[in-house]
Amino acid sequence: MRVIPAEWEKQACVLMSFPHQNTDWYEEDNKASLDEALCVFIRIAQAIAYRQAVYIVCDDKIHIASLFCSTRNLTFIEIETNDTWIRDYGMISCRENAKNTLLDFTFDGWGGKFDARLDTKVNHTLQQKGYMGITPLVPIDFVLEGGAIESDGEGTIMTTSSCLCHPNRNGGLSKPQVEARFLEYLGAERILWLDHGYLAGDDTDGHIDTLARFINRDTIVYVKSYDKEDEHHASLSQMEQALQAFRTKEGKPYHLIALPMSDAIYNTKQERLATTYANFLIINHAVLYPTYNDRHDKEVGLIFKRLFPDKECIPILCLKLVEQGGSLHCSTMQIGYEESL
Repeated sequence: MRVIPAEWEKQACVLMSFPHQNTDWYEEDNKASLDEALCVFIRIAQAIAYRQAVYIVCDDKIHIASLFCSTRNLTFIEIETNDTWIRDYGMISCRENAKNTLLDFTFDGWGGKFDARLDTKVNHTLQQKGYMGITPLVPIDFVLEGGAIESDGEGTIMTTSSCLCHPNRNGGLSKPQVEARFLEYLGAERILWLDHGYLAGDDTDGHIDTLARFINRDTIVYVKSYDKEDEHHASLSQMEQALQAFRTKEGKPYHLIALPMSDAIYNTKQERLATTYANFLIINHAVLYPTYNDRHDKEVGLIFKRLFPDKECIPILCLKLVEQGGSLHCSTMQIGYEESL
């Protein structure tokens, strides 16, 4: 049986892709911007490396390594990239007959919005350089970003129709057509579709990892707007109703845990940023969650501590990350555990 492991299952390592001067983080009129972004990426990498291996794709491994106090569990790999959101172009781990396979889906820069010619080569280069050991890498001619799917590790995939059925990905397939691909490529037995929910400032057409996440086989955490005046309130309320209608394999309702939206945060152009607490990362023995210097940060921290009593819950200030459209989960991709890795 083929299945995408759940994020809370044992991991071998986490992939990251660091900002450099040829990414959007570099601003000629604000050269501190790149350094500010690097500080956040370093903080994330260090928190992960305390517990497991981190493979850092970068443009200058000597320079990036020099920025760390300790390089324990860190591997620096020089590969050219366009962007830093490796969640969406990084390989997706798949388990079949107790063995891992790494799936290399097509990445088109979020529906052709951004240049991705270098990002599309990263997985092949990592495999060619030997960093994935003997685990096979299988190229798949189907556009799919890692942030677009959530797996419970038991054959259920949760996703959004706004992204997977969008005309800018795979020509705009119907739900049944997407489901057939998910059965073939991911071994998905069930698809839970969300037709509502979005974040202003999001370039992904509604990735599930910004809206709703599995934290175990029968619990989903999701973004909720409590402010009826907020532009997201109606759509997120409709999303909540859909989540309430979802059922587990056993036919029971999911345990639903609401994460509050942050207050509206804007960039210097007065564009609203896609701040979301749902963009957290589960790793071995810990959970990293984003904060935004917002009044809801403390409340969210208490929610995570309650949800993950056996894991350390680590806040990461991600205001700088959302300036470029992503957050904590977007900047990482976990690789499933296998003895050969």
